[in-house]
Amino acid sequence: LGFLAVAATPVLAEHHAVKIAKKDGVGSYLTDTKGMTLYWFKKDTAGKSACAGPCVEKWPLYFREAVKAPEGVKAEDFGTITREDGKKQTTFRGFPLYYWMNDKAAGDTLGQGVNEVWYVVDPANFPPKK
Repeated sequence: LGFLAVAATPVLAEHHAVKIAKKDGVGSYLTDTKGMTLYWFKKDTAGKSACAGPCVEKWPLYFREAVKAPEGVKAEDFGTITREDGKKQTTFRGFPLYYWMNDKAAGDTLGQGVNEVWYVVDPANFPPKK
């Protein structure tokens, strides 16, 4: 019996659940499993990131091999692109997702509105109408 316990199924790579958080003044927005805010870059186009070099140091890429969509969001809204630098990045409705280097704790949204081109992702209103 001891052998069977040792031979238990290995831990499966768990899906990384994306969550929806809410905050006064910001509204609803996507976060990673730990509650860290995910952002999009207004200069990106569907399927292509315009953030490279020093930009990526300030706005680290969000990438997970598999994402579990939050309730009310379709799984197929999430995808993956391969960037020009060869790195993979998770997308939401085609747009690459990022973190902000100054967000230190779950619930921080310090990247919201930076340079009027960085914003949280509100799944109910994304991509925004131009």
